[in-house]
Amino acid sequence: MGSAKKSSSARSARIEEMRRAEKARERRARILTIAASVVIVVGLVAGGVVLVQSQSDDDGSPAAGSKNSGKFVTGKDGVRKWEGELGRNHVTKAVDYPVSPPVGGDHNPVWMNCNGDVYTDEINNTNAVHSLEHGAVWVTYNASADKAAVDALAAKVKKTPYTLMSPVDGQQDPIMLSAWGHQRTVTGADDPDLDAFFEKFVQGEQTPEPGAACTNGLSK
Repeated sequence: MGSAKKSSSARSARIEEMRRAEKARERRARILTIAASVVIVVGLVAGGVVLVQSQSDDDGSPAAGSKNSGKFVTGKDGVRKWEGELGRNHVTKAVDYPVSPPVGGDHNPVWMNCNGDVYTDEINNTNAVHSLEHGAVWVTYNASADKAAVDALAAKVKKTPYTLMSPVDGQQDPIMLSAWGHQRTVTGADDPDLDAFFEKFVQGEQTPEPGAACTNGLSK
C-alpha cells in the first residue's frame, strides 16, 4: 500500500514538473517569435525571406529511400515492441504506415497538440506520429468501443500531459495505446495496464526527442 502511494506521488510530481517545463518552453517560444518579428520588420535580412520554422524540430529533409520496416514482438507484459526501422524524416505527403494506428516513422513537420488533448474526429496519422516522437502516448478507439469507456478515457487523458486521444476506425481492437515503437490494447480507463503504459511511456526512455513541445502544434 505504501509503495503504491509512493509511486502515485512520484508520478504526480513528474507530471507537475512536465507542466512547468511546458510553460517555460511556451514563454521561450513567445520571446523567440517576437524577436524574429522585429528582425523581419527592421529589415536586417535583405533580399530574402526569414522563415521561422517553429513547428519543426529537425531538418525536415527526407532521406532518399527512407521507409519503415520490421514487425511487432510481444513482451510478457502484453506490450508489443516494434523491432525494425522507423524513419524520422519530415514529409508533407501521406505515409503508408505498416500498422494502424502507427507507432512511428516519417511524419509531418507539425505535431498534433498532445497536452491532454482529446479529439472527437479522426486526426492525420502523420501529425500524430510527430507527437509520439515528442514522447506522447496516443489513446485510440474504434466504433466498437463502449461509449462509457471512451468518456472515462477522455477524462483521464485530459488530466495527463503528453497524451492525446482520437478515434481510429481502422484499428483492430476497440481501445489501443501507442507510444513511439510500442503498442498495446486495454479494456478501459480502469484497466491497470493503462496506468502502467502511461507510467512507462509518457516521456519514457523510448522518446526520440524528450522534452520537445506538446503545444503550439495542430489543434484539429
